[in-house]
Amino acid sequence: MVNNKYKSDLVERAFRFGIQTIKTCENLPNTKSSSIIANQLIRSSTSVGANLVESKASSTRLEFKKFNEISLKSTNESKYWIEMLRELKLIDLEIAERLIKELTEISCMLASGIKKLKVRI
Repeated sequence: MVNNKYKSDLVERAFRFGIQTIKTCENLPNTKSSSIIANQLIRSSTSVGANLVESKASSTRLEFKKFNEISLKSTNESKYWIEMLRELKLIDLEIAERLIKELTEISCMLASGIKKLKVRI
């Protein structure tokens, strides 16, 4: 399937990204809108790593690719929520940029892996 070093680095980065977003959300103001956005962001950001872990148990390449595609979709959703928080000035711009930078790198890694998988399936 995909190089084990690549998979473990990606899973680790996705895990760390989930932790970072949870910590960021814990520091949001205690408002209804912040809570709703935080809930959505935590769900999407932790889904990235969770689906990568789930992909390890895949029985076929097609199933493996599908879990990776779900992870990629979760990165897109997470970016949306972070950008919303940034636009609403609910998080520090530097924190938002750091999260988006890491998210972009994870997305690129996922997209590259999915592209290679599509050729092999």
